[in-house]
Order: sequence, then C-alpha cells, then structure tokens
Amino acid sequence: MLQLNFKGFEPVFQYPFTTHKGTKTHQPILVVSLGLGGLTGWGEAPAISYYNVTVEGMMASLQEKRPMIERYALTEPGRFWHFLHHLIPGQHSLTCALDMAGWDLFAKMRRQPLHQLLGIQWENVPITDYTIGNDTAEAMIAKMAAHPWPVYKIKVGDPGDIDKLRLLREHTDKPFRIDANEGWSFDDAKLLLPELKQLGVTLVEQPLERNQFDAMKELKQLSPLPLYADESCQTEDTVKQCAEGFHGINIKLTKCGGITPAMRMIQEARILNMKVMMGNMNETSIGTAAIANLAPLVDELDADGPLLLKQDLAEGLVYEEYKLGLNGGAGLGIRFTGLKER
Repeated sequence: MLQLNFKGFEPVFQYPFTTHKGTKTHQPILVVSLGLGGLTGWGEAPAISYYNVTVEGMMASLQEKRPMIERYALTEPGRFWHFLHHLIPGQHSLTCALDMAGWDLFAKMRRQPLHQLLGIQWENVPITDYTIGNDTAEAMIAKMAAHPWPVYKIKVGDPGDIDKLRLLREHTDKPFRIDANEGWSFDDAKLLLPELKQLGVTLVEQPLERNQFDAMKELKQLSPLPLYADESCQTEDTVKQCAEGFHGINIKLTKCGGITPAMRMIQEARILNMKVMMGNMNETSIGTAAIANLAPLVDELDADGPLLLKQDLAEGLVYEEYKLGLNGGAGLGIRFTGLKER
C-alpha cells in the first residue's frame, strides 16, 4: 500500500520575479511523496495564482482523495497518471506532482535513473537559459552582470519594453529569448519582431493572448523569428491546434499534468514538425530534475528554476557548463532536504 505525504513550502526568490502577469517574492510549492517498501518518490507542484492553483487547495484535494491514492497498486506509472486524470480532473498541477512522484518511485523500484527507464540516452542535452525578470533597465543589467550566461530569457510585457532590450544589448552580446506572456497585440508584434531580430533575439514566446489562433497563423507567416506557444499549449489536446500558428511549443510539466503527458506532447510535436522547448514554473530541484530527465528529447531548455531561488528543497541536480546534470542515482536523481539556503 502506498504511503502518501505532502507539505507546503515557500522558497524565496533571489530577486522579485516580475512578468506580464505580476510580481512575486516567494514561490509557494506543494511537495508530495509516495512511499512503498522503504523507497520514496518525490513530486512537486508550484502554485500558480493566475490559474487559481493554490497549495491549500491542492492539499485539500489530497486529503479528500488520500484513501483512493494510497490503495492504488503502482505497477505502471502511465496507468497511474490515467487513474489520477480521472480522480482529480482538471487539476494539472496536482496530477503532475503525483505523476512525478510515481515515476520517481517506480524508477527507484527498478534501480534505474528515470531517463534510462524511459529509454532516453543521456546525450545532446541543450543549454538552459537564465531568466531575467522584468524590471528597470538598470536592475536587469545588474542581474545579467551578476549571472553571466550564454543565453538569456527576458520577460517583457508592454511593447515599450523594447527600449529596455536596446539598453541590455549594449551590455552583452549573448542571445536573447523573449517571453511576452500574452502581452502584445497583433499590430504590436508585427512591428516589434523585425527589430527584435536585429537585437539578437533568437525566439519569441507567446506574443499574443492564448486563444488568438487565427491571428497567430498570420503572424507566423510574417515573423522573421521562431514563435513558441506557452499559454496556448498547456495540455496535450492543444498541440495540434498550435501547429499552424507557432513554430514550436514550450511544454511545462506543471501545466500539462506531468511526465506522462509531456512524453506524448513531445512525440506529437515531432510528428507535426514542430520544435520543442521544455520550461519551468520556478520549480525547485525536485521538479527541475524531472525536466532534466527529459532534456535530451528537446531543442531548447528553460530550466533555471533553482537558480532563481535563494532556497531549494533537494540536492543532486547540478548545472555543468550551463547544462543540467544528474548524479546517476535512481529515479529523478535527487535527495529531498527540506527548505535550505542554496
């Protein structure tokens, strides 16, 4: 019988983290564990305020569903995900945490690293970017100086933020990835994209509101830069819908419901000739280790969650030459420590 445990934490950001959707100084996180036969699998679910996902709400659901979860016979993690998908419908963050813990536990039962269990060769791991949250130009320049990195992801919102990008470009020649978080209109994007290319931007993430698929089809035809879907492609049933309007998708484990659906999303994107990025929702090393185990399957990586936090919840995940590295241990390859300073 499974033993389910869970607890909330609030790691502190190194800097206040600002996107088009708001600013936060802490990242509320739910950590779940599934125990069996002396082994423990770990999973993580960050709260997302603009989707009304709270740690308290997820804990209430777990308390209600605990008897059914603990009685589940974990013989195959993919089936466990389907069980959860029907048990807690629509709760993708919570499903993700449990799916992650299930895979971690199952891989430990098999005494294999998760990527090995999934048949993924540990090679061609992309460099992860380092995210610069929206701020004054001076503060953003200072963040870059404090964190030299080969590629930066820059959070923008208002079209006027291009003035900040011009100033940032004076202080580094490294590539920029731009994340608008649905902040632009079609006309804004049409005007901004050519100049962004001149400023050394390599891709743009979610320029328009998530449901503007027709406008995105037109924008894709005009764009000199690859366009990646994030908010428009949260779950696996939206991948095909994004194919005509985007060059690629950014898969977030928390948004899609975990490792199990993420694998299917990667496969479908490849069939549709789309590029694949994997991103994070400011997870600690627990959730980021899950991303790391899938990293060889993707083209671009945005997995800097632990780097943005002053505190972490696990050890074992490392950044080697700006790439995610694992310690070779079974499962996710991390050891839960509780909240500690990095």
